[in-house]
Amino acid sequence: MVTGLKSGDQGAMAELYDRYSAVVYAVALRVLGDTGAAEDVLQEVFLQLWRNPGAFDAARGGLGSWLAVITRNRAIDSLRKRRPETDIEDVVLSVAPDLAAEAERSRVAEKVRGVMGTMAAAQRSALEMAYWEGMSHSEIADKTGEPLGTVKTRIRAGLIALRKAFQTG
Repeated sequence: MVTGLKSGDQGAMAELYDRYSAVVYAVALRVLGDTGAAEDVLQEVFLQLWRNPGAFDAARGGLGSWLAVITRNRAIDSLRKRRPETDIEDVVLSVAPDLAAEAERSRVAEKVRGVMGTMAAAQRSALEMAYWEGMSHSEIADKTGEPLGTVKTRIRAGLIALRKAFQTG
């Protein structure tokens, strides 16, 4: 089909479009989250393929994969070019306190503190480094000098304890 496309065969292009347009559209829609913009990217990608079929190199992979990468890149470029949908002057901020949500957050935080207070110091420390300091399991293992498996086990056990506390009410 690509060889037919290189010779300018419109039938080959129609066949490629029928085979790959759903994949191209799905990738564009996933990146952009907007059907209109995804349709524009779909059109751009196939227009690019029609104008320059030599850009595809079969030795480097399949056409479907190549189209997916081209689509993703086009969609990201489209996202970068978008202007904000509303002007900053049109944005209304709510400053009214949501007392119910604040009370729920406070209750949840207190429960987490209570459960973590019952954990062994090493387990609590591993959870704090992972979730409050944003460290990876490997970084925690390096910092504490503990084996990676031990760190993972401590974090998993801590999360299970937290889950149980919230399931029982």
